[in-house]
Amino acid sequence: MRFSNTFLDEIRDRVPISTVIARRVTWDRKKTNVSRGDFWACCPFHGEKSPSFHCEDRKGRYHCFGCGVSGDHFRFLQEIEGMSFVESVQTIADLAGIAMPQPDVQAEKREKERATLIDVMEMATRFFQDQLQSAVGAKARAYLRDRGLSAKTIDTFRLGYAPDSRNALKEHLASKGIPKEQIEACGLVVHGEGIAVSYDRFRDRVMFPILSSREKVIAFGGRAMSPDAPAKYLNSNETELFHKGNVLYNFTRARRASQIGARGQAEQGTIIAVEGYMDVIALHQAGVENAVAPLGTALTENQLELLWRMTSEPVLCFDGDGAGVRAAHRAADLALPHLKPGRSVRFALLPDGKDPDDLVRHEGREPFDRVMAQAKPLSEMIWSRETAGGGFETPEKKAELEARLKQIVSVIADESVRRLYQQDVRERLNALFRPQYGAGQGFGGQAFGGQAQRGQGRRPGGGAAGGFGNKGQAAGSSRSMSVSDRLARTGVVRGYQELPALREVVLAITIVNHPQLLLEEYDEIAAIDFENRDLQRFWSAMLPVAATAGPHLSRDYLLEKLGAQGFEQLVAALDQQVRNARLWIATEQAAIEDAREGYRQALSLHKRTKALRFEKMGLEREIAIATEAGDENNIEPLLRALSEVQLEITRMENQEAIIDGFGVMSGRVKGAAVSHGN
Repeated sequence: MRFSNTFLDEIRDRVPISTVIARRVTWDRKKTNVSRGDFWACCPFHGEKSPSFHCEDRKGRYHCFGCGVSGDHFRFLQEIEGMSFVESVQTIADLAGIAMPQPDVQAEKREKERATLIDVMEMATRFFQDQLQSAVGAKARAYLRDRGLSAKTIDTFRLGYAPDSRNALKEHLASKGIPKEQIEACGLVVHGEGIAVSYDRFRDRVMFPILSSREKVIAFGGRAMSPDAPAKYLNSNETELFHKGNVLYNFTRARRASQIGARGQAEQGTIIAVEGYMDVIALHQAGVENAVAPLGTALTENQLELLWRMTSEPVLCFDGDGAGVRAAHRAADLALPHLKPGRSVRFALLPDGKDPDDLVRHEGREPFDRVMAQAKPLSEMIWSRETAGGGFETPEKKAELEARLKQIVSVIADESVRRLYQQDVRERLNALFRPQYGAGQGFGGQAFGGQAQRGQGRRPGGGAAGGFGNKGQAAGSSRSMSVSDRLARTGVVRGYQELPALREVVLAITIVNHPQLLLEEYDEIAAIDFENRDLQRFWSAMLPVAATAGPHLSRDYLLEKLGAQGFEQLVAALDQQVRNARLWIATEQAAIEDAREGYRQALSLHKRTKALRFEKMGLEREIAIATEAGDENNIEPLLRALSEVQLEITRMENQEAIIDGFGVMSGRVKGAAVSHGN
């Protein structure tokens, strides 16, 4: 039985080759990169102990670097399982969920006709190439020269010229014995009802051949030479060979370049989608060979799938003008429902008034590479669009933004990706709506002369608050007072939504007071993700200071440098807050052993609490979505899960993890021991 290439391509595209091969091998976990569709295993065709058998989903091919076997889906099944070709096709079709074609004389006839039409398109391509190099093509050659294209580039992309004639191509093909039905079927002439005599579709245009994935010419794009032409760019109409929404210009060449990952190539290993033919060609000439373009229309779902077939995270590059930004926003909305783990898009916006062709022709590829390096993730693109106008001063405006973002991310079909986008939105909203830290103001906009400064008076029972003249009393308080009591006494619980969490204060001020801890665990400490925006800014300033201090790193050095950047009052407030909470372990006076242990406990609590809150927010979002959708089957289990997470959060907040061991440690301060008096 003979199968059409279209059918074989379709079932291959629907079933990753790794799925077929995984039935007979175990992937090597160290070398395999699932998100990139790159798999390694010990070869099933010959015995070996180290994996040299490789397959790539994007290529749909396998190869063993040990024994040399290679092939596609069908070859693998034939050679490893002894299937016939028809049986292998049947197996892949079943996996793809596509019925096998029935023997169809008409279908076989159409397949032969398609092959013939491709021959006709090849003849037309050669005709246009010849015309470009002839006397009638002088104007087109001058245009291409002015656009900076070399003879090599023109030849690589097989550019041509359609003469300003109603029948030049038609007569040329007819002279080669091509019947008018085939010329019409290729879309090379305008014909039909009301048109007595067909005429050439492309006239006085620079011609851009459009290739299939098998690198056969299936259509043309034409750029008008006359400024009076009704359409600057004109594509072939839909034909048996060509369906515009399913094709990307330069698809095969870009895929090959992305797989090779040429040295110095912008965005190695990915694919860059630009807006037009000339952008692709100019980038190729500049050395950026992994660019494609939709065919004169907005990106379609099928074209986006083509991009994902080549790379897990293509970069969509748009002009920086208003039209380009609007196109980028449309592409973002198009991509959202189809996101999956390891599958997304990024956005690169060029300087206003520039397109890739302009940029590389006048300034070289370096500015383009810089734009690519600054490409934004999809989540950032959505956030920037929705918050660009600002004006979120009132609760109503804030609620409107929240509802809008909720609706936008709710279209993501994949549950895990949708949940994480919802968490991302919540974090951004919390950061946007959180009050700003200002001069003389607390984290909630209150003067530090409020709760924190009141604690600087005399403590009940004598002794200066925050002082360590009576160490026994301080240590004893730590043992006798619960976390919740202590936080309530200092106002932290009451002002929790305004002040930073006490554990975050401990994490920040302990490092200032004991910077040697940063040297011991720099990577982990530098990666701390604070919820409080003031602490985020403080951390961003403190880390570079500490990293460049070298042998000068000390508490005094940090205080001097941070004070010069305007953080003196913030550091004082943090220090006072831990003193008010009787957390002597975070102060300068604590011995390094105790500070280290307390810091580790605080960091552990911080990580666990943050993870639980993210989980809680995600569940709340899912419950809201399920409620709106009337999905009663999912609401009950989600509520049970939320209840369990809330109980765990409450347990974490009530336990003494942040102070656990503070009272049972030595109670040492620098140079002295302290008794735990009552």
